[in-house]
Amino acid sequence: MNSNNTTPQRRLDCALNSLASAFSGATARQDEAQCDCHWGSEEELSLLKQPGTQLGLDLLDRTWNAPDWKDHGAVLRRILPEFSRALAAGLVEPLFGMHEVGQSFARGRWQEWPALKSAAVWEFLHAWWAHTLSNTSPAVPAHELLALCAEASGTLTPWLGAWETNHHPVASQHLAAAAAHWECDLLGDELPWETWENEDSLRGELAYWLARCAPARLRALEAPDELLHCVRLVGLPGPVRWSDPHFPNRHRHY
Repeated sequence: MNSNNTTPQRRLDCALNSLASAFSGATARQDEAQCDCHWGSEEELSLLKQPGTQLGLDLLDRTWNAPDWKDHGAVLRRILPEFSRALAAGLVEPLFGMHEVGQSFARGRWQEWPALKSAAVWEFLHAWWAHTLSNTSPAVPAHELLALCAEASGTLTPWLGAWETNHHPVASQHLAAAAAHWECDLLGDELPWETWENEDSLRGELAYWLARCAPARLRALEAPDELLHCVRLVGLPGPVRWSDPHFPNRHRHY
């Protein structure tokens, strides 16, 4: 879809419809199994082996979150039509953060699926991201969705690139909120969410991007000086950062 010819809401609606169409007949493997004392009943498991039956939020939550399916990809394909709509509506609430949902996507190895199916997932993530950046009150905060998209795709680059080129004031407001959320972790050389791999690379990319792209936009929003200094500091090497007079006392290394 040419996103230049539609609104973010329309693009997201179309992406959700395309995802539902692409995975409408999907089922879990017929030999798929789960622990009936920790996951759910045989009756619930049988629903995953039938196409199209609505599962409900509780069963969806237990299903995407389970780490030990025989074929996680098949299970993910089965739930995606319903799961994607619940995600976009903000109805999915992981225990530790939306990065957990992204890791569930990654376990499904969706980027290796046939082209039409993987393209439908890509477009959903991109459409959801564009919609979030344009929405004053998104169902999922931008910093949480960024973590989901990064974990699902294994990269920050396209998501940060879309944020950088979106100059709408709403996108800048989300950037200010994200910077305030991230600054404590980034000042301590930590990624603001838990990841499976490439933590140093992801943290370095996020810190560099924030220090490069955020200051002008934050100043335009009249962000507090403390936040501006924190954003500047995350782009500096550790020893230089720690010795800076504006480095917060609560983060100092002694």
